[in-house]
Amino acid sequence: MRSKRTKFICCLIAFLLASTIALFHSAQTNEVDGDDAANVVAASGSQTGTEKGEKRGNRFARVLKSPFRAIGRIFGGGKREGKVERLNERDVARFESAGVARIEDVRSREDEAAGDSSNGTARDHLERGRELLSKDRLNEAIRELSRATSLDPRLKEAHNLLGVAYDRKGLSERAKDSYSHALDAAPEDVETLNNLGYSLYLNGNYRRAVDRLKRAARLAPRDERVLNNLALAQFRLGKFDDALRNFAKANGELTGRLNMAALFERTGQSSDAITQYEAARRLQPNSNFVLRHLVDLYKQTGRDAEAETARQALASVSNETAARRNNN
Repeated sequence: MRSKRTKFICCLIAFLLASTIALFHSAQTNEVDGDDAANVVAASGSQTGTEKGEKRGNRFARVLKSPFRAIGRIFGGGKREGKVERLNERDVARFESAGVARIEDVRSREDEAAGDSSNGTARDHLERGRELLSKDRLNEAIRELSRATSLDPRLKEAHNLLGVAYDRKGLSERAKDSYSHALDAAPEDVETLNNLGYSLYLNGNYRRAVDRLKRAARLAPRDERVLNNLALAQFRLGKFDDALRNFAKANGELTGRLNMAALFERTGQSSDAITQYEAARRLQPNSNFVLRHLVDLYKQTGRDAEAETARQALASVSNETAARRNNN
């Protein structure tokens, strides 16, 4: 009996670990709070997405923990404290109809220990909601921000952050309504225009996203995040020259070229990717990164002679780097 139980546990662990690997692979390109193109651009160090509440933590670590939490529940664990619960439309209606009444949830005891905030001002609830959002405690953030908007319907910061929280829950229509309320209070608020534009972009509404993000860019022509988001939406619409122009405005021509090359490469447009990498190489001739990508792309497109030339240039750069390192 003991042997059978041990075998069962081993099989279960193996299954959960295999599932984790599959989930991690999927998470690399699919997530509620971003998309593959935005992730590609962010990998270059370019800022994208929303202004507030960006703390995600290590997604790999979160996925890796999942099977071990499951095993813990099998052996009698599985406490719900600290668990981020999925918010559905019924929950949202409950939050919005609650006004300033106390709402109990799994963290109520923790909140009471920190001090009862149910009787605070709209600003108090806004700041509490902002803090909760930064910690990924989305249900509680929505509760606090909903209280803030109930107490002060013109408090645009609360509506804006409520939109961010809803977006991260996958409730895009609720998010859009919240951003609209924020813009009613402050029609030219760059942060809200950016967040609404990015939300529209994530939901495939690229033309409307470009419209909102252009408005934000006119108001803040040097805002890196706005410009990158605008470029992402323009790329999706096939407006590649406009996308390059805005990527370059945000981070300089070299990073702009590399962002365009990465997006073209990601979407299988190898010839266009080569064009951008070649332009980047003219700006930075000894870039290992650029040369490696050119070698691969030349090979993929049957341009063997150019691949060999790039390979030799890469080897030369690598040897020079090694020599300098040894001399130092």
